[in-house]
Amino acid sequence: MKILQITNVDFSLRHFLLPLMRGLRARGHEVVGVCAEGPLLDLPRDEGFRIEAVPMARSLNPVAQARALSALVALMRREKPDLVHAHMPISGLLARAAAKAAGVPRIAYTCHGFLFNQPGPWWRARLALTLERAAGRITDTYLTVSEEEAGDARRLGIHPNATPVLNGRDPARFRPDPAARAALRAELGAGEGDCVVLAVSRLVRHKGFPELLEAMRATPAHCVLWVVGERLPTDHGEDMAPHFARAETALPGRIRRLGYRHDVARLMAAADVFCLPSHFEGLPMSIIEAMLTGLPVVATDIRGPREQVVQGETGLLVPPMTVEPLAAALSRLAADPALRVRMGEAGRMRALDRFDEAKIVARTVALLEQGMPARPA
Repeated sequence: MKILQITNVDFSLRHFLLPLMRGLRARGHEVVGVCAEGPLLDLPRDEGFRIEAVPMARSLNPVAQARALSALVALMRREKPDLVHAHMPISGLLARAAAKAAGVPRIAYTCHGFLFNQPGPWWRARLALTLERAAGRITDTYLTVSEEEAGDARRLGIHPNATPVLNGRDPARFRPDPAARAALRAELGAGEGDCVVLAVSRLVRHKGFPELLEAMRATPAHCVLWVVGERLPTDHGEDMAPHFARAETALPGRIRRLGYRHDVARLMAAADVFCLPSHFEGLPMSIIEAMLTGLPVVATDIRGPREQVVQGETGLLVPPMTVEPLAAALSRLAADPALRVRMGEAGRMRALDRFDEAKIVARTVALLEQGMPARPA
């Protein structure tokens, strides 16, 4: 088969789609990546994947979306794929509409989170649900990264056969690594008795950074925060810089912003606790990475994280958009190294069972291949 893998931006293609693209290519399929141009496309291109850049926009601007839709239709008519596999809410809607217009034989979609489940005005949620239902009617294979959202899709009439495939990461890459732990803690100035809390995400409001930074003020003095990530050019909403500036002033030496890093696996191995206090998620890759590395996870009790974290066993779940419960959870783990070890070991076992990248890719490839006729010679 010739398959177009379509997402919004380079970050998504590199971090979410690339393992699946590798798995499909290993099965003998021709795989073409499609997203907006960006510097993170260097790795898939170095691996020999052809990437077609289209003017994707992460907004509801009708002019920008019309431009992206037109480009996608033209691309599909030129490429004549057997299957279009779309990802992410807005790019997923556009790609499926373009595939229908271009006469693509089969259309697949993986939901990484519904817009109507995100905080916002009622009219946006209603519009998002209406569009999802319309797009679901032209989708042959409907996948989700979380079990809860597969249930939503079936219950709300989006697609009768929505199937959860989950997310996965490579346990050979994300694992406990004592050598990396010693080297990076020395490099970044973390003492033996420090409890390093690691956060890895885009620097946007809905990842819960205002709450996390405020909660750090109520944690013990030996609790330090490392933040990995940056604000993407396409991100919207409040700038997090003032929140960080206030926290760094109040907690000198206890907050470290590390920017975008390619060595996240080694940073995970150097940390003691992972924290992701998001307001909404799909099924966060970063939590899977942390669990595989043997870190206890503090996350919010929302769709996605509550499928990953077993409360009191592999980590702690707290209400979203709150400070005190988050501070209490971080303080509890900071004060109890033995608890951190127990939860981290339990989390690793759970992640190996449920979130192994090879298992997820194999499951997804099998579902995409179902019902596809052989490509004519």
